[in-house]
Amino acid sequence: MRRRAVLGTLGALGATAAAAPLGPGAAHAGVASAASARPRPVGPVDQEVAAAHSIAYKALPQEAVGVDAETLMTVHTEDDVARLRTALVAEVWKSADGRLPSALPEVELGVTAPELPAFSGVRRIDRLTVRLPYGLSSIVFLLLPHRTGHGRFAFYHNGHGEEPSTMQRTAQALLDAGYGVLLFAMPLFHWNPKELQDPLDPSRRITVGSHNELAPWETPSFSTLRFFLEPPAVAMNHVRRTYRPSSVQMIGLSGGGWAATVYPALDPRVTRSYPTAGSLPFYLRSAPPKPSPTTGDWEQRKDRHPVFYGMTDYLDLYALASVGAHRGQMQILNRFDECCFNGVGHRSYEAVVRQRVGVMGNGHWELLEDATHGDHTVSPFALSVILWDLQVRCGGLP
Repeated sequence: MRRRAVLGTLGALGATAAAAPLGPGAAHAGVASAASARPRPVGPVDQEVAAAHSIAYKALPQEAVGVDAETLMTVHTEDDVARLRTALVAEVWKSADGRLPSALPEVELGVTAPELPAFSGVRRIDRLTVRLPYGLSSIVFLLLPHRTGHGRFAFYHNGHGEEPSTMQRTAQALLDAGYGVLLFAMPLFHWNPKELQDPLDPSRRITVGSHNELAPWETPSFSTLRFFLEPPAVAMNHVRRTYRPSSVQMIGLSGGGWAATVYPALDPRVTRSYPTAGSLPFYLRSAPPKPSPTTGDWEQRKDRHPVFYGMTDYLDLYALASVGAHRGQMQILNRFDECCFNGVGHRSYEAVVRQRVGVMGNGHWELLEDATHGDHTVSPFALSVILWDLQVRCGGLP
């Protein structure tokens, strides 16, 4: 019964957003009306799920005791944010100027995409191919809706092989709300090719089954983080050049939640981001109670990327993704997640990051602890909050 009620809320939100009025003035009026007419969705703790989990999922872990999260953040001003962002971009792309790549993808218009789940309300599907170093390619699907009254776009980034149900539910809700939707997969996963050139012999191609096998490609002059972060940058270039959207949002699950944490930190063209079950600061990596210490995959680990993560912990990345005009981030963590980044250790830094971003005075950060289920997903409840937040906070964008 509870699930049907939440899904009903999704339908109402989608219908309202799809019919949003045009023009900055009308949009501001729509925001005020939406905010006053409909409160933010609330999801109570699922008591049956909670009863099946130990106290480790409900109390702060030992790893958080005595940690002053304020001292782990290095950004205090917007200038700090800009300097750190430039340094991080320079490290990923090994560039002197700290600028994001300006490349564009190869574009195929109006393709069939049997790799994708079924969607309704789609006017056209385009395939964007991003060519990366070492002969690797990344495929991005762009779904254009039949109806839109606002011209906004949203990235949805899947993780390490999750089933398509969350992608389908999330992307369909965005399409129903009038968003153009770009679908991303992690390098080597889902529809992305699994072969790249041998770093020692370019004439030879190697099949890679795990990101943890990427060590031979990581060198002082090349960061394998490019494989993960260049596709959204190149796709963003295409969307901005072709459609001139009023705003671009990003949602991601698991490894895609990591991408939806780091990429918006590097690219202020992302307006709002909603990383789900994707990261924790390094001091909490051994804290989640199940299934094991959540060290993260290759792209998440400080020992694999000591220069990049030596400049910043995730607390700063959350701030970088949030600071700027109209910008914001809502980190979503599932308390009873069956996979990773579960428990309540995030309560030890939530107020610190929110307050630091608030003090900088230009942007918004918050954390949604989702205890309505026990799955590794963007739940129907979390999705209802995302859609509410997009309509209320982004409705006023020009």
